[in-house]
Amino acid sequence: MVAVTLVAPLISSPSSNPPCGTLSFPPKSLLILRKERSSSSPFPSGRTKRTQCSRIRCSAANKPSSATEISSSAKIRSEVLSPFRTVRMFFYLAFIASGTLGALIAITQLVPALANSSKAAELPEMVKGLGIDIGAVLLFAFLYSRDNKAKNAQLAKLSREEGLSKLKLRLSENRIISVGELRGIARLVILSGPATYLDESFKLSKPFTDGLLDRGVLVVPFSTDGNTPNFEFDENGEEATVNDKKKRLWQMVPVYTSEWANWINEQKKLANVTLDSPVYLSLRMDGRVRGSGIGYPPWNAFVAQLPIVKGIWSGLLDGMDGRVL
Repeated sequence: MVAVTLVAPLISSPSSNPPCGTLSFPPKSLLILRKERSSSSPFPSGRTKRTQCSRIRCSAANKPSSATEISSSAKIRSEVLSPFRTVRMFFYLAFIASGTLGALIAITQLVPALANSSKAAELPEMVKGLGIDIGAVLLFAFLYSRDNKAKNAQLAKLSREEGLSKLKLRLSENRIISVGELRGIARLVILSGPATYLDESFKLSKPFTDGLLDRGVLVVPFSTDGNTPNFEFDENGEEATVNDKKKRLWQMVPVYTSEWANWINEQKKLANVTLDSPVYLSLRMDGRVRGSGIGYPPWNAFVAQLPIVKGIWSGLLDGMDGRVL
C-alpha cells in the first residue's frame, strides 16, 4: 500500500521528510521497559517455542470525548506560541474604532458641504479624509480577521493534540499511562487499521527494530475492525534478545478504545479520508504531530531521519525532530 499526501493539519505524507531532532530516554522509562522485559519467562538454550503475542485489548469505555472543547491548557499554549497576537488584535480593534469614528465625522461634514456651494472648495479634502478612514477600517478589519482565523485554527489543533495526550495506554499488566506522560521520553507511531494491516506493519518493521528503538520510537497499534492482531515471535537461544526488542517496540496497548476511535475518526473527517482507510501518525518527542499518511509507516525513513538517542548529542536537540503539522 502506497502512502499518499492528505490535507488536514494532522495528516500528511511522509515524503516531506522534515528535519528531525534528538530524543533523550530518561532512566525512568528504561527501568519500566527493563521491568517488563524481566517479567517474561526465559526459555532454555536450544529449545524453540513459537509464541503469539496479542497486543490489542478491548476496554469497555463509553466516555464522551472532549476533543471538540477548547481547554484552558490549549489556550495557554496558544498564548505562549503566539505571545503578541492578542496585543495586535487589540490594536487592530482600536484602529477600526478610530477609523469608523473618523469616517462618521467626515460624513457629517461632507453632507452639509454638498448642499452648500460655498464649501465646494473643501469637498476634495473631505472626500480624501473619508477615503482614508474607510481604507483604514477595511485594512485593519482584514488584519484582525486573518489573525482571528489563525488563532481559531491554532486553538483547534492544540485542542486535538490535548485530546490525544489524554488518551490512555497500557504499558504493562499493572500500569496504565496517558500519551502525554511520554512527552520527552518517546516518539510514538500510532497505527490505525484492521488487524491484517497491523500484522503486515509489524512484519515490515522487523528489519528496522534496532534502529527504531535506538531512536526512541514506540508503536501504538489500534485495531479498527474488532479483531485482535497476533504478533508472532520465534524465541530460541540467539534470537531471544532480538524478539525481546520487538516486544518492547510494540509493547503499547490502547485502552478506552472508544476514546481512541473517536479521536482518530475526527482526524480522518478533517482530512477527508474514508473512515475505513488505514493510517499512521508519528509524533515528535514533545507530543506534537510530526507527520502522517495513508498506508504503511515508512520505517526506513524514520531510521534515516531521526537521530539516535544515545551519545553526546542526546538531549541537545530535543524537540527539533521535524516541523509541526
